[in-house]
Amino acid sequence: MRPPTSRCTNAIAVGTAAIFFLLFLLGWSDAADVAGGFVPARLIGFEVPGALPVWITPLSATLLHGGVVHLGFNMLMLVFCGRMVEAAIGPVGLVILYIVGAYAAAGMQFLVNPADGTPMIGASGAISAVFAGYALLFGRPRGFASHPKLGGAVNVLWLAAAWIGVQYLMGFAFGGMGMAIATGAHVGGFLAGLLITRPLLTMRKKP
Repeated sequence: MRPPTSRCTNAIAVGTAAIFFLLFLLGWSDAADVAGGFVPARLIGFEVPGALPVWITPLSATLLHGGVVHLGFNMLMLVFCGRMVEAAIGPVGLVILYIVGAYAAAGMQFLVNPADGTPMIGASGAISAVFAGYALLFGRPRGFASHPKLGGAVNVLWLAAAWIGVQYLMGFAFGGMGMAIATGAHVGGFLAGLLITRPLLTMRKKP
């Protein structure tokens, strides 16, 4: 069976990787993190000299990563899940899902720690929305075969609870190693994916 066409997913992955390596080769990675990372405290008046407008940083942050491992894991997850989700909701739907996930991730991270002055970087929040779409569309509902709507609702709740639990465990584990994990961003992106994947699928199916 041939894998589905995923030009949009591939373009996002290739573009993100290209920007990462360009910034690395030019020695601009650290400056770019400060200029383009999402800083929650900026929404309550904290100033970051030379930074992009705060409203665009949830998107610019998706193009920045903390290293090759960070980039590689995110792009692997994006390509694996994104190609299937794109086949279901279309390239436009995937872009909408990715962008909404990025902003939902930033919004949740702000709610979790509004005074945080550290730039949040990485595409994990946006990819969490894509992963939610993949799990929702291709995951198997938990029981309730005679009640598909109830089974679907239970599946959504189970996915949300499982993902949130995993993210908090990761935050606890890696936090002890001195690595900052934007757990709130992952959760926000995932919840956004659960909320809008079905509407995007319905929109594509309309004649």
